[in-house]
Amino acid sequence: MDALVLEKKGELSLRDVALDETLGPRDVRIKLHTVGICGSDVHYYTHGGVGPFVVNAPMVLGHEASGTVIEVGSEVTTLAEGDRVCMEPGVPDPNSRATRLGKYNVDPAVRFWATPPVHGILRPTCVHPEAFTFKLPDNVSFAEAAMVEPLAVGIHAATKARVAPGDIGVVLGAGPIGLVTALSALAAGCAKVFVTDLSERKLEIAASLSQAIVPVPAKSGALKDRVMAETDGWGADVLFEASGAPAAAAGVFEPLAPGGCVVMIGGQAEPVAYDAGAAMVREARVENVFRYAHVFPRCVSMLSSGAIDVKPLITRTFGFDESVRAFEIAAEAPPADVKMQIELPQ
Repeated sequence: MDALVLEKKGELSLRDVALDETLGPRDVRIKLHTVGICGSDVHYYTHGGVGPFVVNAPMVLGHEASGTVIEVGSEVTTLAEGDRVCMEPGVPDPNSRATRLGKYNVDPAVRFWATPPVHGILRPTCVHPEAFTFKLPDNVSFAEAAMVEPLAVGIHAATKARVAPGDIGVVLGAGPIGLVTALSALAAGCAKVFVTDLSERKLEIAASLSQAIVPVPAKSGALKDRVMAETDGWGADVLFEASGAPAAAAGVFEPLAPGGCVVMIGGQAEPVAYDAGAAMVREARVENVFRYAHVFPRCVSMLSSGAIDVKPLITRTFGFDESVRAFEIAAEAPPADVKMQIELPQ
């Protein structure tokens, strides 16, 4: 089948790939409809790897997806041919200790789409377990459904933060993950979320999402001063580091209230500075996010109910035959774009 293949660092091709996927009794075969371009996909393209995951052989990209079930295994009971679905891209070992403890996202044996050596799903069809495939309500589009994967990171982060009604939140970084995290924090109960970024255009997009989102330019002292001014000098209850920038990560405790929580989301290629003293005097709680677990059905429900609206984040859509060009554009990081998606032929 034709697929978007990362041949090696900096080289993409749209070509035929032999992928032998046998349908197991508890699997479904899915015709892909929409696939989002994730920052990790772009990083594999531009750098040839993400942290310890290095592309040593041609790999199909893509892991944010929606589609339609076209075949079901003999023991599948919750899905049928014709069902519109989105798919959780990481499949753990069901017998691993992490999975048995309910922490399947940190299972070392998890097989995650477009993470070497596992192929992604920028291709016409795929086979996936029923347990990690979720039926869509009629009012959730394929494009919105392909946003469930990044949204799941934000919902997982808000869950880890234990957001309480009326909390004041801060999000560092207004990229796709930062923005879905801001929306997730609001949906979880935050009264206000300050979002900071270097890009003025990204901050404009953030501000357009909700009156409860306060954009703050990322310049020295601006965020802390703004948060303290609007909280009577107390600080933010929860802070989400979603930029992946070492300088941002080094200052996570500055706008944090005593007893507040920091959630580290953005991936860091190298160790970052950590102000242990600032954390200590606040008795800060620090959480870390690695993908997500147990949140896909919650995300689908919130999209369906209108509790979260991701449509404004989808800023550009390409045809499958434009996939290579789409990645070239994504690698340039246009400031007016948040999430780019690719639609496959139907």
